[in-house]
Amino acid sequence: MTPRLLDPDLADAARHLILTCRISSSEDPIRYRAVLRHRREITDFFRTELGWGLHIHDVGGTVRLHKRRDDVPGDRGPRLQRRSGRGDLAPTPVLVLAALVCEQLWRRPRISLRELLQSVAQVCAAEAGTGRLPAFRIVAADGVSKREAQAARENIVDAIKLLRADGEIHVDADLERAVADENAEVFITADRDALANKFASLSPTLLSLSSRPAGQHVATLTAASLPDAEPEAVAQRQASVEGRRLAALRRVVDDPAADPGDDPNPVGYLASLAGRERALTVAASLGLVATVRRDWWEVTDPTGTASDVDFPQGRKTERQAALALLSHLPDHGADQVSEDEIVALFAQIRHGMPRWAAGYADRLDALARAAAAELVAVGLLRITGEPGIWQITPGVNLWRVRARQGQPGRPGRHRTENEADVEEDDRS
Repeated sequence: MTPRLLDPDLADAARHLILTCRISSSEDPIRYRAVLRHRREITDFFRTELGWGLHIHDVGGTVRLHKRRDDVPGDRGPRLQRRSGRGDLAPTPVLVLAALVCEQLWRRPRISLRELLQSVAQVCAAEAGTGRLPAFRIVAADGVSKREAQAARENIVDAIKLLRADGEIHVDADLERAVADENAEVFITADRDALANKFASLSPTLLSLSSRPAGQHVATLTAASLPDAEPEAVAQRQASVEGRRLAALRRVVDDPAADPGDDPNPVGYLASLAGRERALTVAASLGLVATVRRDWWEVTDPTGTASDVDFPQGRKTERQAALALLSHLPDHGADQVSEDEIVALFAQIRHGMPRWAAGYADRLDALARAAAAELVAVGLLRITGEPGIWQITPGVNLWRVRARQGQPGRPGRHRTENEADVEEDDRS
């Protein structure tokens, strides 16, 4: 029997940290107390098995996991706070503004929104000419339209919302009103200890990030120390047994799928007996379920705590289209699939089910891209360098999908009379 590396009472908190990287005593007291009771065990687990630092701030009542990866997933990150729905990934300008807001709040832990806007605008104006910071103009004047000024205010409000959701700052009034009313009085208060522990990387200035090629930025920012950030040290770290182990285990616990062949060594870490056993032990300790093939690993969380991926659940047309495409991929006969081939498949399905995807009747190319994006998000397709072409991964062979036309039903929240069912049947 595979030994567990974590107490079962800790697994839920550890999975939650993998997804959110944060536990607050005020928002989640049960998980917070579990971490405090086993603080050494969970800290050692993340450091030893994944190379991630766990920091417990007793004064602020916060636990923060600092995740480092050389292969940062491009489809994750802070999401914009919206009244409903999941929200889109925060764009780069919003993330830059969040860092600038932290800088200003470190200097002045209590500041009005008006003063904060002016301070950030001054910093951006000083650096915008060098290309290091984006233009941030909040006053409609010569060369600045009202729309541009309004968009700048909306961006910084989104940045403040991200920080507030993370527990670093407190706002005493309605931020939405502040976007529309330039005279609104809003005060922002920050905790310096929380700000100091927010960022996992070393300072970009200390790392001389602007002098390095863009392709080296991620590896440089994930370095644990300044000497480790040098290109030679990065290459040695990634090629070492320890570097390969960490890269593989991080994919297993942090991604919906892992490719054993994605390794600088001819024999991947997950393809070795010792590597496979260790990865399975780590997954089991976290309560994750791994389905393993020689050429592919699929990892799921039955509780849904460690991931916000809900595939294959859901009845929206794009999800149905993704499942319809998935049912075709194991027998596709090639290692890539094109947008034209997907469009042809959907046209064939609509020929037999005219009411399915009626809203996309004249836009099957858009539906094809949306369906492919759904499968990319769960590791069943990969983006290639060529537009409209996707690489099929071995993970498609783990799925068996049956498409059938549903019986007519009453229109409601989950179906309309113009929809047909495309359901997952089973998975092997």
